[in-house]
Amino acid sequence: MPLFREPSFSRTVSRILRVNHAGEYGAVRIYGAQIAVARRLRPSLLPFLEETIAHERRHAALFRELMWPRGTRPCCVLPLWGLGGTALGLFTALAGTNAIMVCTEAVERAVHAHLNAQLVFLGVRDPVLSDAVRAVRDEEAGHHGHAHAARTAFGPAARLLDAFIAGTTTVLIWCSTYGALSRMRRKLDQLDQ
Repeated sequence: MPLFREPSFSRTVSRILRVNHAGEYGAVRIYGAQIAVARRLRPSLLPFLEETIAHERRHAALFRELMWPRGTRPCCVLPLWGLGGTALGLFTALAGTNAIMVCTEAVERAVHAHLNAQLVFLGVRDPVLSDAVRAVRDEEAGHHGHAHAARTAFGPAARLLDAFIAGTTTVLIWCSTYGALSRMRRKLDQLDQ
């Protein structure tokens, strides 16, 4: 039985959990593909990539664990998140060290904004989920900071790659939550009035 009775809140929480789990699943695939290439072409990146994939696996498990008590199941298009993550990871790893860092920075920036919006929406209504989202957000911020500091250039190609990845991530989040982010913002605006 779900923890929450308010239908719109419960539905939004379900969508939050689904997209967070799917996003972490996709991130595991991004880093997995990057590690596969880095073993041969960029071994100096392995410590960062292996630490990051361990975090992403833990995040995916955490969101999966929080689903059942809230009456939620994983996203039905999870395999597409995996395929997309693998393709992005392979492409960026083959494109070079800077592309890997641009990818990490772009994904984490989009995710950070989404997690911040979730925290505002959740407030104290679900302290367990709020704490989990906050912990994941803080760890993801570390990935972003490392990637930002490690990227070597941010010319036109890197800016284009960054915009594509951040934009695609944001669109995927919005689509996977059926626009729940927009509804969260509207509800917050109503509460402010």
